[in-house]
Amino acid sequence: MARWNWSRWTSLDFWVTFIGALAMVAGAFWVASHFIAPAPPSRIVMTVGQEGGAYESLAKDMQTALAQNGIKLELRTTHGAQEDLRLLNDPQSGVTLAVVQGGVATEADGVDLMSLASLYREPVWVFYRQGLKLDRLSALKGRSLSIGPKGSGVHTLAEQLLQANGVDAHNTRLAEWPSEEAAQKLINKQLDAIMVVGAPESNLVGKLMREPGLRLMDFAQAQAYSRQFPFLADIVLPMGSFDLARNIPDHDVKLIAPTANLVVRDDIHPALIDLLMAVATDLTGDASMLHHEGEFPSPKGVDIPLSDDAARYMKNGPSFLHRYLPFWIAVWADRLIVLLIPLVAVLLPVMRLAPSVYSWRIKSRIYRWYGRLKQLEYELDLEGSQLNKAEAMGRLDDIERGVSHIRTPLAFSENLYNLRSHIELVRHRLSKMA
Repeated sequence: MARWNWSRWTSLDFWVTFIGALAMVAGAFWVASHFIAPAPPSRIVMTVGQEGGAYESLAKDMQTALAQNGIKLELRTTHGAQEDLRLLNDPQSGVTLAVVQGGVATEADGVDLMSLASLYREPVWVFYRQGLKLDRLSALKGRSLSIGPKGSGVHTLAEQLLQANGVDAHNTRLAEWPSEEAAQKLINKQLDAIMVVGAPESNLVGKLMREPGLRLMDFAQAQAYSRQFPFLADIVLPMGSFDLARNIPDHDVKLIAPTANLVVRDDIHPALIDLLMAVATDLTGDASMLHHEGEFPSPKGVDIPLSDDAARYMKNGPSFLHRYLPFWIAVWADRLIVLLIPLVAVLLPVMRLAPSVYSWRIKSRIYRWYGRLKQLEYELDLEGSQLNKAEAMGRLDDIERGVSHIRTPLAFSENLYNLRSHIELVRHRLSKMA
């Protein structure tokens, strides 16, 4: 029995069949591997605008959250939204994502970029010196106004809004101070007004709201702005939002607000989209002064077309694997499933076919001699006594010698013994005729 096992497992037929089946399975793996995206990178780069800005604070929170999932987020400061978009559009820059203020992106930016979500509202704050009476941007004509550095989001938005109100550098003293410097100049009465864009939780906005001698402009035409500029929403800052005890502000204030949008390159790894959406939900999903819990992240208010994966996430939540498994385990499980589908599709038929192929290879050698024996028997039936008995006996001896050299596993011995029995029958018939 031991000798037969060794013979079976070392037989040429077995190894030919086994290697052929293995090659088919390996081929299925190879084909499947071409449909699997590479593993996501463990390092990505994000622009954060100017150093010390609101986007940098959000990015640092994202950096901490991503690090807990094995992703290193590298932060890169820029001069503002225009540079953020330029770097995002440049595949050689290495930048993968950025937070971009609504109203800054153009239609051309949607070619290589996509939005994941709007994260929160960041109103347009126009602070002015007490004593002036301002409730419309057109009232700033002839005043001294800082609209932020060129290339920044606030500068780009301010130019659009002021142009709609007939305010420009020809009739108004426009300055381009960074927000912190402009705020100090306003406090020192070196400016009449400044325009700032940012979340109400920002330190700068909180400081200016509490500064004596400054007032916040109430956008009396807020609804008209939201109709003319689709990326703007008209909102109300409730009385007492900043300080209930001191009642700051002392009345409801109408504001207009773009959203802060999370924008990525369209070649970002799909697994990172789910992770970024999960992080964004954790960081911006709570209630704030200007929105209710669960209102953000939102598909509304984005300038650049929304990612299909992000839209699916906001509608259905994370996938099953990402909901219950750590990020990297879920990623590899996803990849393994893609591999297993074609593997199973090939492996099951191969497992059914391989024994048949192996059996055919063994029996084919027996059947080859059966064919020669059948031919001799046919001639014997046809020619009878006219057949050359000596030649026929020699052919029969050749068949018997050939059959004696056939090596078969025990399972196929019956076929071999049947052939030998048939040889003896033919031999007996020839002997009787002789």
